[in-house]
Amino acid sequence: MTLQPRLADAPLRLAVIGAGPAGLALALRAAQALPRWHVSLFDARSTEHDVARDPRTIALSLGSVQLLRRLGAWPAAAAQPIVEVHVSQAPPTLTLPWGDARAAEVRIRAADEAVPMLGAVLPYGTLVAPMQAAWFAHAQREPQRLATRFGTPVAAIKPLDAAAGGGVEVDAGIAERFDAAVVAEGGVFAQQARKALSHDYRQTAWVGTATMDGAPEGVAFERFTRAGPLALLPLPGGVDGTRRAAMVWCVGSDDDPVRELSDAQRVAVVNSLLPAEAGRLVALSPLKAFALGLNAERTLVDGRTVRIGNAAQTLHPVAGQGLNLGLRDAYTLVQALRDVADAGAIDRALARVEWARAPDRWSTIAVTDFLARSFTWTWPGVAAARGAALAALQAARPLKSLFARQMMFGRR
Repeated sequence: MTLQPRLADAPLRLAVIGAGPAGLALALRAAQALPRWHVSLFDARSTEHDVARDPRTIALSLGSVQLLRRLGAWPAAAAQPIVEVHVSQAPPTLTLPWGDARAAEVRIRAADEAVPMLGAVLPYGTLVAPMQAAWFAHAQREPQRLATRFGTPVAAIKPLDAAAGGGVEVDAGIAERFDAAVVAEGGVFAQQARKALSHDYRQTAWVGTATMDGAPEGVAFERFTRAGPLALLPLPGGVDGTRRAAMVWCVGSDDDPVRELSDAQRVAVVNSLLPAEAGRLVALSPLKAFALGLNAERTLVDGRTVRIGNAAQTLHPVAGQGLNLGLRDAYTLVQALRDVADAGAIDRALARVEWARAPDRWSTIAVTDFLARSFTWTWPGVAAARGAALAALQAARPLKSLFARQMMFGRR
């Protein structure tokens, strides 16, 4: 197929590839804020697919919740606010060099930061379904400008030179020209082609749902253990009033202590690892295993193609920042494109996106990578150093507040 050069007065065209949370957030924001742009949203799944049934759990920072509220797609009634994050290391006490016994823990409270919540937790489908419905409503109101291309997987994206009109060619069965394309299809580490920066942590995340007795409402726990981090993220309560939590249990893959355990043994081991404040685990759903690694592009922007979310960087879940980073990518990109008056300004706008996102992106990648690698270190004193760092952060209120703000809103 021969593509015709783009006419100077033609509308600008944006392809968004991937209708997960990051792609939908970008498409919705573009529909609201970019009236000069025609937006096409591609996804391999069909419109008949019931995404609401997807039970995976998503943890969002306060900044992400605020963005989704502005998009009119935040299901507040289905989300569990996080009002406190409790990070600790097993064993729970640390004797400092001057003889002071201190808890190796950090407690970050929403009330201390004068915010209503630090973030929220909800099932993937519960989040994506209203976002998808909001996009369908926008597309129905403006069918000439907004196109839904579900059930049409994108096979390739090719850059076009100026003689062909510039932009990119998106191949989804037929070749179409767009002024820019955003790839938001990420997937999990084990299924991805390796990017410029890639490292297999040789760790496995065991993921499932825990039923808790005596757990405080709205408190997220992260416990650093010898095998790796164990996290409990509070979920909305069951119909019988029970407390539930999404569990992420990270362990070494080469000598996996979880794989061969029975359900009852897993419950017993988790209870032995959790701090007393977390309550007692009474039941655990079947667990799913995911390989963990870092897989990141050096840049978000490659010509007129931009990658966001897991398509740009797949991170270890220890800091819970992967999707939040992707949503911030999406917001910054749309803000930059608002100033674009013609196709010639797109490259300059995308260059600004690269520079604007670099501090937040690379600091998050570096911190997450450092924490993930530290669990593979067997040097004497590593655990003690980590415990001392937690105790010091708890004692240094301004530093703890700065850390909390970065977790909520990213580096600004």
